[in-house]
Amino acid sequence: MTDISDLTEADAANELMRLAKAIAYHNRLYHADDSPEISDADYDALVRRNNALEDAFPHLIRADSPNKLVGAAVEASPLAKVTHAQRMMSLDNAFGDEDVAEFVARVRRFLNLSEDAAVALTAEDKIDGLSCSLRYEQGVLVQAATRGDGNVGEDVTPNVRTISDVPEKLAGNVPDVFEIRGEIYMAKADFAALNAAQQKAEAKVFANPRNAAAGSLRQKDASVTAARPLRFLAHGWGEVSEVPAATQHGMMRLIESWGVPVSSLLGRFDSVADVLAHYRDIEARRAELPYDIDGVVYKVDRLDWQTRLGFVAKAPRWAIAHKFPAERAQTTLEAIDIQVGRTGKLTPVGRLTPVTVGGVVVSNVTLHNRDEIGRLGVRPGDRVVVQRAGDVIPQLVANLTRDEARDAYVFPDHCPVCGSEAVAEEGEVDVRCTGGLICAAQKFERLRHFVSRGALDIEGLGEKSIAEFLELGWLDKGPADIFRLHRHRDELLAREGWKEKSVDNLFAAIEAKRAPDAARLLFGLGIRHIGAVTARDLLKGVGDITLLPARATEINAYVEANPRGEGESDGKYVTRKMEAVKTILDVRADGIGPAVAEALGDFFHEPHNRALWDDLFSEVSPPPFVVETRASEVSGMTVVFTGKLETMSRDEAKAQAEALGAKAAGSVSAKTDLVVAGPGAGSKLKQAAALGIRVIDEAAWAAIVVAAG
Repeated sequence: MTDISDLTEADAANELMRLAKAIAYHNRLYHADDSPEISDADYDALVRRNNALEDAFPHLIRADSPNKLVGAAVEASPLAKVTHAQRMMSLDNAFGDEDVAEFVARVRRFLNLSEDAAVALTAEDKIDGLSCSLRYEQGVLVQAATRGDGNVGEDVTPNVRTISDVPEKLAGNVPDVFEIRGEIYMAKADFAALNAAQQKAEAKVFANPRNAAAGSLRQKDASVTAARPLRFLAHGWGEVSEVPAATQHGMMRLIESWGVPVSSLLGRFDSVADVLAHYRDIEARRAELPYDIDGVVYKVDRLDWQTRLGFVAKAPRWAIAHKFPAERAQTTLEAIDIQVGRTGKLTPVGRLTPVTVGGVVVSNVTLHNRDEIGRLGVRPGDRVVVQRAGDVIPQLVANLTRDEARDAYVFPDHCPVCGSEAVAEEGEVDVRCTGGLICAAQKFERLRHFVSRGALDIEGLGEKSIAEFLELGWLDKGPADIFRLHRHRDELLAREGWKEKSVDNLFAAIEAKRAPDAARLLFGLGIRHIGAVTARDLLKGVGDITLLPARATEINAYVEANPRGEGESDGKYVTRKMEAVKTILDVRADGIGPAVAEALGDFFHEPHNRALWDDLFSEVSPPPFVVETRASEVSGMTVVFTGKLETMSRDEAKAQAEALGAKAAGSVSAKTDLVVAGPGAGSKLKQAAALGIRVIDEAAWAAIVVAAG
């Protein structure tokens, strides 16, 4: 892996793009599908690399950055959706003692505390389970929901009522509304007994306790859940009508007094040294605990400080998870298989001689890409070292027999599914099939993505139906054929499993999407580098999705007419091109850069993609894209803070601006709408005056914040 200090801006932008897509993919597998492909350690390594790149190149942070996403969207499920009254967040991670010390230092800096000011923390074991929210009204359980993507989860109320740890009514004096949050899990002994019973009955055997808990909880039939030994431990709360205590520790003890289980390892500590000692104690007792854990969670104890610290995109600033190191084992790499994904990416998967790592038998490992195989020098027959930090497929970390005299593995240059040429774009490590929709692997995956919950969300058109319609030749022309399926009504009614009601329901669901949300439609097309967030950011500027082909043509014309100048550095060229792209697309989002522009240009440059686009828009008519903003005086503005802020830190001020729908910029320009100036403001204040930009003081800014609620 290239050292970050040696990367050009173009290299960094490309790598951030690849990391965003990879992390989103593995998030969906872990949170939505309960079928992860990589280990926690492997996933954490991707996140650490992404964070390091974002720290080094903050101007390249993408709109679909992993640091802005929580969990995964709820995909096709028999369970009803629940919109959380208060978003269920994720946690940032710490991997070493120095990360914990830096976390406390960040808290002090954000709150303008002195370097020696005490910051009390709570610390508790981090259970490897399924996040769940329990809503109590007048002390009575009224709803239970999974986390989902943080905003929308699944209603599992009947299932949770079967868990003995979850009281139907809370004891004592409880606020009118109190949403308790925690983890649904399965104890190790119960998991072993369940798998033994499943094996005896020749039923599904679960890979690990977390998968068993998730599969047991997310059942349509609550009697199945009732037969499974699930448990619950609380670790926090969501929406409440009242917070009866002033500290995290005090609140958790209150929750415990109401009859809800809380970890026996929860404690309150006054220093980093003390919480690290507690971490070491929990780590030493890890194997003896009745349930799986993968770290220790620290939270700022004072709730008023938690309120001031607030949140970043997906996690609170007042909490962090200190992860445990990975576990390792040796085995043999028996074969390397190539899988073709929705975008045509060829992913090598190593087949291992089954080996037990940390109590779980594993037999597969992702090898990521061609470069990773080359770096490790692996070939079928090699002895390898694998590691896992959670109960999932491991990471291959070393090749013990790379010096043996055997031929190197040759990565395929043609797609194993359709035979089309497989190539890697300049500056990229991923090899992709060039077959597009002629490739059976891509055609199915692209159509499945197009109708998925995050895209057009066509109810009733699932994997099985798509596969059936593809086999019949009804979807040969791509997504537009979905809207022509009604032509095959009589043929469909004659097929096994299709009744008049189910056919009519399917066609009604399809017809309801003829005026789809433009951002969902754009995301559904699966254009490289354009995820759900990037699609919205693009359309915020362009407005009318039908203008994208013309904008892409402009981008291609600019790139062709303005090549990199002689002596022009990579950084200056990328910056120049990025500014031109943002002007053409009329967007200001940081995530819209060269990678997105090139993806748009490449997509619309291909005649078959233009034909697919035109064909699709002959069937659908998405309305103009409209962005909903909070009712705030500064919504949509670009705000610059300068000078010394006396009641808050600069980070806190920027967080407030973003929460009010504004963009916090670091420099004054003609695009700046408002400058908030504190004592000692210098050149930025003069520049604002020269440009005629409105300037207010910190008190006036505070009034805007209060007025916005």
